[in-house]
Amino acid sequence: MHPQIKKILVSHEEIVNKCEELGKELAKDYENEDKPLLVALLKGSIPFLSELIKHIDMDIKIDFMDVSSYEGTESVGDIKIIKDLDTSIKGVNILLVEDIVDTGQTIKTVKQTLLNKGAKSVKIVTLLDKPSRRVVDIKADYIGFEIENEFAVGFGLDYNQLYRNLPYVGVLKDECYK
Repeated sequence: MHPQIKKILVSHEEIVNKCEELGKELAKDYENEDKPLLVALLKGSIPFLSELIKHIDMDIKIDFMDVSSYEGTESVGDIKIIKDLDTSIKGVNILLVEDIVDTGQTIKTVKQTLLNKGAKSVKIVTLLDKPSRRVVDIKADYIGFEIENEFAVGFGLDYNQLYRNLPYVGVLKDECYK
């Protein structure tokens, strides 16, 4: 375990097993639908996307958006789109891939933006859900793990761009960010 991690919330093995389960569920749910375009939100969702797509037994396409709403450990509520999609999504089923749904502000804004661009549907798959911090009414359609209100890092989640490469999700020691 990394010396600045207080405890492990979700092990690498648990993540892989959950991605396998989610992949099967997604393949089943989209079996008789137009296949979705997976839209990953940079940078945090990349490890989750990478593991998840190994377990989705159907043809898929992926694209990326880079949006930001965090400064340090807090969501500031001001959503900035840094990189938009490379392709048109008019009439396309979208599966938004997110590392964590926290306040819900970012994912709600992105979902509405994609619908405004003409997406046929927008569903959300997230590795982590932190409903105790929600400030807007939004729920993910597919959830890996629900966690308490602790500052999680690892498997894509960061603190000031660090810890993304940890193979698990852990809680950062308080002295690292306070």
